[in-house]
Amino acid sequence: MTVSDLLELRGVSRHFGSFRALDDVDLTVRPGARHAIIGPNGAGKSTLFGLISGTLPTTSGTIHVDGRDVTRLSVDRRVGLGVTATFQHSSLFLRETVLENVLLAVLRRAGAGLGVWRKVSARAEAIAQARTLLERVGLSSRYDEQARALSHGERRQLEVAVALATEPRLLLLDEPAAGMSPAETARLTELIAALPAEVTVLLIEHDLDMVFELADTVTVMHLGRHLKTGTPDEVRASTEVQTAYLGPQEVAS
Repeated sequence: MTVSDLLELRGVSRHFGSFRALDDVDLTVRPGARHAIIGPNGAGKSTLFGLISGTLPTTSGTIHVDGRDVTRLSVDRRVGLGVTATFQHSSLFLRETVLENVLLAVLRRAGAGLGVWRKVSARAEAIAQARTLLERVGLSSRYDEQARALSHGERRQLEVAVALATEPRLLLLDEPAAGMSPAETARLTELIAALPAEVTVLLIEHDLDMVFELADTVTVMHLGRHLKTGTPDEVRASTEVQTAYLGPQEVAS
């Protein structure tokens, strides 16, 4: 791992019985990157995401964040080190307001217990921070609405605000555009592109148009292994990548 790397995976594997979902994967992510992981279905992308976020244990290999070994740390410990993830399936409190969802995350970051968050919700500083985050993701007009009233795309925007409330250094986005309309995807792409440089973004995404517009670095997975990492142009031009997605006959034709 070089001084410039924020995230490093070395020889990381995850086996489910005899099935090797991930096999000896190396990956590095530099600070400030907009780094995308792509690959056909079954490539191991979601498994890799789970290992980095801490929701899945590794079978072998090591994971370092800013030089610290986090391979055996819990999700909460990783969040404390600045590693925050949003997942395909919503984890919002749908009966609470948009503001309350973000406020809860702000108070968690500040160390407030879940049982007292409503009592301290009037604190001006916490509310101001939550409102600022909602303005950043384009939900400034929806503060007082229940989260369940939001569209699918708006819920994804809210999830990004909740994640940002943890003050992440490494933001993991698991298929953030899944189920979105083209207009919603465009808004989300603009939102991610506008995040401050101190927030490193690592995303898994099937929408390749979004990936190639947003990412400065792309890693391609195939059958549980690392296939290629490069710039978007390098990845698009790669015969290996084309074969992985299309098959040898289609590429050859």
